[in-house]
Amino acid sequence: MHESLYQPLGGNEMPRFGGIATMMRLPEISDPSLLDAGFIGVPLDQGTSNRSGTRFGPRQIRSESVLLRPYNMATRAAPFDALRVADLGDVAINPYNMADAILRIEQAYSDITRAGCRPITLGGDHTIT
Repeated sequence: MHESLYQPLGGNEMPRFGGIATMMRLPEISDPSLLDAGFIGVPLDQGTSNRSGTRFGPRQIRSESVLLRPYNMATRAAPFDALRVADLGDVAINPYNMADAILRIEQAYSDITRAGCRPITLGGDHTIT
């Protein structure tokens, strides 16, 4: 069976300022069992006391990632040629209940790792470490 390898969308296919904002312009895939690794956003900032805002981290990281290239020119590493990587979206946290938010994060990561996918976290405050 042929496994799908996903490549970041190139600037000739869609302008870098257009399209849905996913990490590195990779497709959004909801099923982690289809991936070797997946970017997962954690829009959480309930653990901050003075400066909230890390809840916007996953969105901003994705927005800035449009400039990243699918390979490293210096090392010639091309991870997307060997690994199935995509954007898994965000954990649907509870912004009003920290205990419930943590349970939701733990459940999401359990589901991802149980499917054999390695999560790559975007955002979150220090609570999630």
